[in-house]
Amino acid sequence: MTDKAQSSIVAGWREWVSLPSAGVPWIKAKLDTGARSSSVHAYDVTITGEGSEERVRFRLQPWQESREDAVVVESPIRDRRHVRSSSGHVEERIVVIMRIALLGREIETEMTLSNRDEMGFRMLIGRQALRQGFLVDPAKSFLGGRAPREVRRRNRNR
Repeated sequence: MTDKAQSSIVAGWREWVSLPSAGVPWIKAKLDTGARSSSVHAYDVTITGEGSEERVRFRLQPWQESREDAVVVESPIRDRRHVRSSSGHVEERIVVIMRIALLGREIETEMTLSNRDEMGFRMLIGRQALRQGFLVDPAKSFLGGRAPREVRRRNRNR
Protein backbone atom coordinates (compact mmCIF):
# COMPACT_ATOMS: atom_id res chain seq x y z
CA MET A 1 0.00 0.00 0.00
CA THR A 2 1.36 3.45 -0.86
CA ASP A 3 1.94 6.19 1.71
CA LYS A 4 -0.82 8.23 0.06
CA ALA A 5 -3.31 5.35 0.35
CA GLN A 6 -2.37 4.84 4.01
CA SER A 7 -3.04 8.53 4.79
CA SER A 8 -6.34 8.62 2.86
CA ILE A 9 -9.75 8.51 4.49
CA VAL A 10 -12.04 5.72 3.29
CA ALA A 11 -15.50 6.94 2.28
CA GLY A 12 -18.59 5.14 1.08
CA TRP A 13 -20.13 5.64 -2.36
CA ARG A 14 -22.65 7.98 -0.72
CA GLU A 15 -22.11 10.21 2.30
CA TRP A 16 -23.77 13.03 4.21
CA VAL A 17 -21.60 16.14 3.85
CA SER A 18 -21.85 19.83 4.69
CA LEU A 19 -21.05 22.97 2.73
CA PRO A 20 -19.77 25.35 5.43
CA SER A 21 -19.19 28.35 3.16
CA ALA A 22 -22.76 28.06 1.81
CA GLY A 23 -24.37 27.55 5.22
CA VAL A 24 -25.64 24.05 4.37
CA PRO A 25 -25.20 21.71 7.36
CA TRP A 26 -26.45 18.55 5.59
CA ILE A 27 -26.61 17.42 1.98
CA LYS A 28 -26.49 13.84 0.72
CA ALA A 29 -23.76 13.37 -1.88
CA LYS A 30 -22.79 10.63 -4.28
CA LEU A 31 -19.04 10.06 -4.47
CA ASP A 32 -18.36 9.25 -8.11
CA THR A 33 -14.88 8.23 -9.23
CA GLY A 34 -16.20 8.11 -12.80
CA ALA A 35 -16.89 11.84 -12.77
CA ARG A 36 -14.01 14.31 -13.13
CA SER A 37 -15.71 17.31 -11.56
CA SER A 38 -18.10 17.85 -8.68
CA SER A 39 -21.58 19.26 -9.16
CA VAL A 40 -24.31 20.72 -6.97
CA HIS A 41 -28.00 21.40 -7.63
CA ALA A 42 -28.48 25.10 -8.39
CA TYR A 43 -31.47 27.07 -9.66
CA ASP A 44 -32.50 30.72 -10.05
CA VAL A 45 -28.98 31.38 -11.34
CA THR A 46 -28.16 35.07 -11.90
CA ILE A 47 -24.85 36.40 -13.23
CA THR A 48 -23.61 39.89 -12.37
CA GLY A 49 -20.49 41.86 -13.21
CA GLU A 50 -18.11 41.42 -16.13
CA GLY A 51 -14.71 39.90 -16.79
CA SER A 52 -12.71 39.15 -13.65
CA GLU A 53 -15.49 40.76 -11.56
CA GLU A 54 -18.13 38.29 -12.75
CA ARG A 55 -20.17 36.72 -9.93
CA VAL A 56 -23.00 34.24 -9.71
CA ARG A 57 -25.94 34.18 -7.34
CA PHE A 58 -28.00 30.99 -7.08
CA ARG A 59 -30.29 28.99 -4.86
CA LEU A 60 -28.92 25.72 -3.57
CA GLN A 61 -31.52 23.14 -2.61
CA PRO A 62 -30.18 20.48 -0.21
CA TRP A 63 -33.25 18.21 -0.14
CA GLN A 64 -34.29 15.75 -2.83
CA GLU A 65 -38.03 16.33 -2.94
CA SER A 66 -38.51 19.64 -1.17
CA ARG A 67 -37.56 23.29 -1.65
CA GLU A 68 -37.46 23.75 2.13
CA ASP A 69 -34.24 25.11 3.57
CA ALA A 70 -32.94 26.33 0.19
CA VAL A 71 -30.11 28.82 0.63
CA VAL A 72 -28.92 31.69 -1.53
CA VAL A 73 -25.24 31.51 -2.41
CA GLU A 74 -23.16 34.23 -4.05
CA SER A 75 -19.69 33.50 -5.37
CA PRO A 76 -17.09 34.65 -7.88
CA ILE A 77 -17.22 32.68 -11.12
CA ARG A 78 -14.06 30.61 -11.43
CA ASP A 79 -14.67 29.35 -14.96
CA ARG A 80 -17.21 28.10 -17.49
CA ARG A 81 -16.74 24.60 -18.85
CA HIS A 82 -18.37 22.18 -21.20
CA VAL A 83 -19.33 19.09 -19.19
CA ARG A 84 -20.56 15.79 -20.61
CA SER A 85 -23.25 14.15 -18.48
CA SER A 86 -23.48 10.40 -17.93
CA SER A 87 -26.14 10.34 -20.67
CA GLY A 88 -23.67 11.92 -23.13
CA HIS A 89 -25.32 15.36 -23.22
CA VAL A 90 -22.81 18.27 -23.27
CA GLU A 91 -23.67 21.56 -21.58
CA GLU A 92 -21.78 24.66 -20.51
CA ARG A 93 -21.68 25.01 -16.74
CA ILE A 94 -20.56 27.72 -14.37
CA VAL A 95 -17.73 26.69 -12.04
CA VAL A 96 -17.33 28.09 -8.51
CA ILE A 97 -15.06 27.21 -5.59
CA MET A 98 -16.80 25.64 -2.59
CA ARG A 99 -15.73 24.14 0.72
CA ILE A 100 -16.94 20.63 1.53
CA ALA A 101 -16.77 18.94 4.93
CA LEU A 102 -16.56 15.19 4.35
CA LEU A 103 -15.76 12.60 7.03
CA GLY A 104 -14.19 15.17 9.36
CA ARG A 105 -11.97 16.72 6.68
CA GLU A 106 -12.69 20.07 5.05
CA ILE A 107 -11.53 20.54 1.47
CA GLU A 108 -11.90 23.24 -1.16
CA THR A 109 -12.85 22.20 -4.68
CA GLU A 110 -14.29 23.36 -7.97
CA MET A 111 -18.03 22.81 -8.20
CA THR A 112 -20.15 23.03 -11.35
CA LEU A 113 -23.68 24.39 -11.04
CA SER A 114 -26.31 22.15 -12.57
CA ASN A 115 -30.00 21.33 -12.47
CA ARG A 116 -29.99 17.96 -10.71
CA ASP A 117 -33.79 17.66 -10.33
CA GLU A 118 -33.78 14.37 -12.24
CA MET A 119 -30.77 12.96 -10.38
CA GLY A 120 -30.86 10.84 -7.25
CA PHE A 121 -28.49 13.14 -5.36
CA ARG A 122 -28.36 16.93 -5.02
CA MET A 123 -24.58 16.77 -5.05
CA LEU A 124 -21.95 14.71 -6.82
CA ILE A 125 -18.34 14.66 -5.62
CA GLY A 126 -15.91 13.79 -8.42
CA ARG A 127 -12.25 12.76 -8.73
CA GLN A 128 -10.79 16.27 -8.48
CA ALA A 129 -12.19 16.62 -4.96
CA LEU A 130 -11.63 12.99 -3.94
CA ARG A 131 -7.94 13.07 -4.80
CA GLN A 132 -7.51 15.41 -1.81
CA GLY A 133 -7.18 12.41 0.49
CA PHE A 134 -10.16 10.10 -0.02
CA LEU A 135 -10.54 6.51 -1.16
CA VAL A 136 -14.03 5.32 -2.10
CA ASP A 137 -15.24 1.87 -1.05
CA PRO A 138 -18.13 1.11 -3.44
CA ALA A 139 -19.50 -1.55 -1.06
CA LYS A 140 -20.01 0.96 1.78
CA SER A 141 -22.37 3.86 2.49
CA PHE A 142 -22.43 6.62 5.09
CA LEU A 143 -19.11 5.78 6.76
CA GLY A 144 -19.20 9.29 8.22
CA GLY A 145 -22.53 8.48 9.89
CA ARG A 146 -26.09 9.29 9.02
CA ALA A 147 -27.71 12.67 9.31
CA PRO A 148 -30.20 12.99 12.18
CA ARG A 149 -33.57 11.34 11.53
CA GLU A 150 -35.33 14.72 11.17
CA VAL A 151 -32.85 15.71 8.43
CA ARG A 152 -33.27 12.41 6.59
CA ARG A 153 -37.06 12.81 6.69
CA ARG A 154 -36.83 16.36 5.27
CA ASN A 155 -34.63 15.00 2.49
CA ARG A 156 -37.53 12.70 1.55
CA ASN A 157 -40.13 15.48 2.07
CA ARG A 158 -41.80 13.79 5.04
